[in-house]
Amino acid sequence: MIEYIKGELAELTPALATVEAAGVGYALNISLNTYSAIQGKKEVKLYVYEAIREDAYSLYGFANRKERELFLLLISVSGVGTNTARMVLSSLTPAELCNSISTGNERIIKSIKGIGLKTAQRIIVDLRDKIVALGIAEEIPAGGTLSAPVNNEVKDEAVSALTMLGFSPAPSQKVVVEILQAQPDATVETVIKLALKQIK
Repeated sequence: MIEYIKGELAELTPALATVEAAGVGYALNISLNTYSAIQGKKEVKLYVYEAIREDAYSLYGFANRKERELFLLLISVSGVGTNTARMVLSSLTPAELCNSISTGNERIIKSIKGIGLKTAQRIIVDLRDKIVALGIAEEIPAGGTLSAPVNNEVKDEAVSALTMLGFSPAPSQKVVVEILQAQPDATVETVIKLALKQIK
């Protein structure tokens, strides 16, 4: 399995990057996010997803791991293929996509070419907990506004401990963020004890 390809950026279009590594030119399908991130660079490192089918072998390249993780999550949703996932990541930044999923904003996801209402709803239902569990989404309250920054180290440790205790990541993270906003200096132990009393 190819983890990433690092080399000279030989050619670049908004949909395709050709990276030359050890004398071999690799054509990688990319999103507009990755295109913007690598434009103007001579040397690039792209994280890779290999799409292997009977009739085709395609490589998809991503400027960072977060975008690749989102791509993998998107193609795990029934009815979302590699081209649709790339279209989603070309239409929204990873942060915008995470925000739309965490706040259940099907209108934004449905506005992407090739995605209907049912697929948008499926993406939200299937991925809401997963993006929080993977730590690639910042917890966003139902109103859709970003919460005040909290101590991420304490937050991550507390959520991880609660998850190991059998609680779902999404509600755990929501409660932990609320506790840390009220008590920014709380220790991990304090946060976990308070969270255990609050998680439904």
